[in-house]
Amino acid sequence: MTMTKAETHQQADRLRELGTAPVGKLLFKYSLPAVVGTVVSAVYNIIDSIVIGHAIDDPNVVAGMAITFPVMNIVTAIGMLVGAGAATRVSIVMGQNDRRVAEIILGNCVQLTVIFGIMYVLGLSIFIDPILRAFGASDKSLPYAREFMLWVLPGMVLMNMTFSYNNVMRASGYPAKAMYTNMIGALLNACLAPLFLFVFKWGIRGAAIATDISMLVTATWVMSHFFNRRNTLHFTRGTFRFNWPVIRGVLYIGMAPFLINVAGSGVNAIINNTLMHYGGENPDNAVAAVVVFNRYVTIFVFVIIGICQGMQPIVGYNYGSGRYNRLFRTFRIAAGAAVLVSTIGTLGGVFDPRPIAAMFMQDEQQIQSAVNCLRITLVSFWIVGFQIVTTQFFQALGMAGKAVFLSLTRQIIFMIPLLFILPPIMGLDGVWTAFPISDIVATVVAACLLWVQIRNIRRHALEHEHQTEAQIEHDI
Repeated sequence: MTMTKAETHQQADRLRELGTAPVGKLLFKYSLPAVVGTVVSAVYNIIDSIVIGHAIDDPNVVAGMAITFPVMNIVTAIGMLVGAGAATRVSIVMGQNDRRVAEIILGNCVQLTVIFGIMYVLGLSIFIDPILRAFGASDKSLPYAREFMLWVLPGMVLMNMTFSYNNVMRASGYPAKAMYTNMIGALLNACLAPLFLFVFKWGIRGAAIATDISMLVTATWVMSHFFNRRNTLHFTRGTFRFNWPVIRGVLYIGMAPFLINVAGSGVNAIINNTLMHYGGENPDNAVAAVVVFNRYVTIFVFVIIGICQGMQPIVGYNYGSGRYNRLFRTFRIAAGAAVLVSTIGTLGGVFDPRPIAAMFMQDEQQIQSAVNCLRITLVSFWIVGFQIVTTQFFQALGMAGKAVFLSLTRQIIFMIPLLFILPPIMGLDGVWTAFPISDIVATVVAACLLWVQIRNIRRHALEHEHQTEAQIEHDI
């Protein structure tokens, strides 16, 4: 299919605006669809938990779902290892006007996503019981966790295909279309899950099947975009031939979000096992409280991630083209918006947590456990928005090492030691107290690293400006 001149100019304009349009307006244009898409995704995940918690009359089902979260995070991490790296690299090379390399990145990464998907589906299917046990499953919660995971695993490959290349779609100049991807999947899942659980009485596997069908539809939608030659970035001849330097560059950048999710899964495993030890007479109630915490926080974190997704192509493009003032202004606006979002999350979770807990569970003891969890864990959540945006800022710059370090501070470097130190002293409250302390320390570290990096970028820009002036004077 041959493009017209008008279509070619339209493609160029989509990229040019990243370096010329007003930053505030541009960030709003790119972030709003991303926020809408991610929030819709969060809402349909929450609907899944609400439907399961009320459709199945057994409080252990909530704990079973809590056990599946860290396992699914690992699967998501594998997808982000490729997809997030691809989106960042595409933004940078587009800023350097090298569309051919962007196409090679796309073709190579799609193949990697499929290969990795086949590997983790087979591995998890074979070792599902010991893996769930390692993440804290009890005899009561294991059957629910196992059934859900075995049915949802095929859909996880499609989920990674959807969300990974939805980010690439956004990075190549289609923020609104990327938003529709999440909306389609969310609305479809929100309709199918209640149908399968309340009407067909399929139990927890009904929620998994609803997710699988939704991901099949959205993955088809996303991939069809890149098969259309009229779009800015699309599959072309030769782009599926493995290019190892390209793959290494993608995996290097994707290592940051990969480690974030893997670290989160590891911490969740430690949290679940610690709760089983310090959770009192019925530790599954404490594990169930983590479901409420995760689902509530997910709403606000996904909004922040949407802001970061809107920030990423702007930062990557302007960094690649050397427009540093636009780079800094984009970060300031994104960080301010993220802190506002996380502050709202703190206010709702600390001052009125009972209605939040009651949405997900019916058992009164579980509700009380969740209320206590939210009031303690969310005290310092208001500063988390800044920490997340800072981490994503380094990733957008292609500085994977610093992004990896920042991603590990909250969940590994500070959280894990606190989980071993505080519970023996404070009991169950010690588990919850580890959250706000690690949030505070990690944010301080992020602020210090950001300050150093901004100084380095400004010094580099000044040196480049002096070199340019000297060269002009020499030529004259």
